[in-house]
Amino acid sequence: MMSNAARSGDIIHLNVGGKRFSTSRQTLTWVPDSFFSSLLSGRISTLKDETGAIFIDRDPSLFATILNFLRTKELHPRSINVHMLMHEAEFYGITPLVRKLQLCDELDRSSCGNVLFNGYLPPPVYPAKRRNRHSVAGSQFMASRVVPAERAPVRRSNTMPPNLGNSGILGRASTEERTPGGQVSDPGLVRIICGHHNWIAVAYAQFVVCYRVKESTGWQQVFTSPRLDWVIDRVALNAKVMAGSLGDNDKMVAVASGTEIILWAICPDGNGNEIGVFSLNVPVEALFFVGNQLIATSHTGKVGVWNAVTKHWQNQDVVPISSYDTAGSFLILGCNNGSIYYIDVQKFPLRMKDNDLLVTELYRDPTEDAITALSVYLTPKTSDSGNWIEIAYGTSSGTVRVIVQHPETVGSGPQLFQTFSVHRSPVTKIMLSEKHLISVCADNNHVRTWTVTRFRGMISTQPGSTPLTSFKILSLDDIDGHGGCSAGTEIGPYGERDDQQVFIQRVVPDTDKLYVRLSSNGKR
Repeated sequence: MMSNAARSGDIIHLNVGGKRFSTSRQTLTWVPDSFFSSLLSGRISTLKDETGAIFIDRDPSLFATILNFLRTKELHPRSINVHMLMHEAEFYGITPLVRKLQLCDELDRSSCGNVLFNGYLPPPVYPAKRRNRHSVAGSQFMASRVVPAERAPVRRSNTMPPNLGNSGILGRASTEERTPGGQVSDPGLVRIICGHHNWIAVAYAQFVVCYRVKESTGWQQVFTSPRLDWVIDRVALNAKVMAGSLGDNDKMVAVASGTEIILWAICPDGNGNEIGVFSLNVPVEALFFVGNQLIATSHTGKVGVWNAVTKHWQNQDVVPISSYDTAGSFLILGCNNGSIYYIDVQKFPLRMKDNDLLVTELYRDPTEDAITALSVYLTPKTSDSGNWIEIAYGTSSGTVRVIVQHPETVGSGPQLFQTFSVHRSPVTKIMLSEKHLISVCADNNHVRTWTVTRFRGMISTQPGSTPLTSFKILSLDDIDGHGGCSAGTEIGPYGERDDQQVFIQRVVPDTDKLYVRLSSNGKR
């Protein structure tokens, strides 16, 4: 018997509809559970022609396109009949190609909508490398690689990590600049765009650029970070920092890669001061601001908080986190044990001596399914006692529940308001707004929207069991991106809670279109 290594390099000869093709076993079988993996493993009987080639009685011209996709993982939809090729791709079981073709077909069927704005950002100037301030003394490895950049001094946090040396983010040299497929990331490729008020942060592979928009002059470049030694995975922007909290009304931008985070303050004149380098000690999966506090979370059950007043970074252990949302100064965590916890972020650094008070259980799901998505809605303040807190959440079993906390009954916890059991797959997104409850499940981003009725600002009529609308937002898998970044490809919903919200539908390769769909009815 030949080894697997030898077999993976086999040349396979095919006769498709009378036309000969030759390719490798590896090319034909990289898609799991396909026609070809079954054929070459013997699970499907084979018919061979007089030359010994495997005969397949299908259209050879369509097969040529499918084989080219298996070789390159790329598709050029403008030159093909989408419906005929989709039929063949379904026959061969090439799931990634089927999904791309479904998206092509859906985008071709409707192109209604008006352009709201059109912006153009000039290509970035590649910045100088970041000065390495945390390498171990005497380490020649990094010293030979780093080009000093003239920048403002670091304001160190009293809990910044010790010297990282070659084991930390600043010691991971150009190996991180490669994508999982081994290709070097294009340094000019935009990976993530994140916006806050009239600012946007644009993350390229190894640096971030901040722009501010003015009605009279358009986008102005305000800040460019130094070039980092690793590829950026997460970005957070805070353009609404209160005057006096950081100095002279500074804005903040943070980037993360792996376990570590760099935070900068951006001054009015555009210069940036590096506030610090912080480590969560586990991979950072979400990075965002709550007020002036920078938050990093990981599904492993860790939360990191940097407080702008105390200049203090602190990690806190929680149970594994599967979702989160924010409301005022509260960080609400949905966890895999079926519990919803909350942290009052403003008080986080002030209560370090009694850690038990930092993370508090708010509610536990009746069936203890993992809380896979949640959304918090704070009603307008209706009394001296404060706001009603409404939380909609989804679970791993597809259940959607709405719970309500009356401000005068904080001690007794929220009450279950309504349960929906319409999804059959885990809920991945949920949004409770003034007029709608929107839920999305893992089955091809199936969206369901219900009408919510309110009386004096508080939820009053339970949404009916029939959704207002039901539609799918077909999108590509994260791995389909060519050196891109999955963090920048969220479908939404986006927008203010008291207004119409929208989903962003990602484009297929070889097209310049992006589709925005209304959450209330699915229209583009």
